[in-house]
Amino acid sequence: MKFKSLLSLCALAFTSNAMAENCMIDVEVMDALSFSKKSIEISKSKCDKVTINLKHVGKLPKTTMGHNWVLSKTSDMDPIAMDGMKAGLAKNYLMDGDKRVIAATKIIGGGEMASVTFDTKMLMVGGDYKYFCSFIGHHAVMNGMFTVMK
Repeated sequence: MKFKSLLSLCALAFTSNAMAENCMIDVEVMDALSFSKKSIEISKSKCDKVTINLKHVGKLPKTTMGHNWVLSKTSDMDPIAMDGMKAGLAKNYLMDGDKRVIAATKIIGGGEMASVTFDTKMLMVGGDYKYFCSFIGHHAVMNGMFTVMK
């Protein structure tokens, strides 16, 4: 009986860790126009909230090669990035209060980290989402698919 309980406890611990890992995602950027992940998939049934940990492993400052992580509907990506150019670096190349932005980190430079945690309730399973960098000109090549599974 003790062996069965131990197995159940181990299985529960493994499941909890797997869910935690699925809901906390590490993404690296460097002194180039790319994310370490080309796509991200989350399970809405396992993740009430998702945390993106963005780490800039390059050396250039944010004024030269800054990056952030922004989530939106795919159709909103280009308009958000275009409007963000007017906002400037001080506002992370995002317009204040832009309701099209689902989640975003601040712009970071070499050696810096930023995180964002967001609720998955607003996301639709099978919805069409993209994540991208809103630094001027980066979004065109620095983006990836964000898939929400059941």
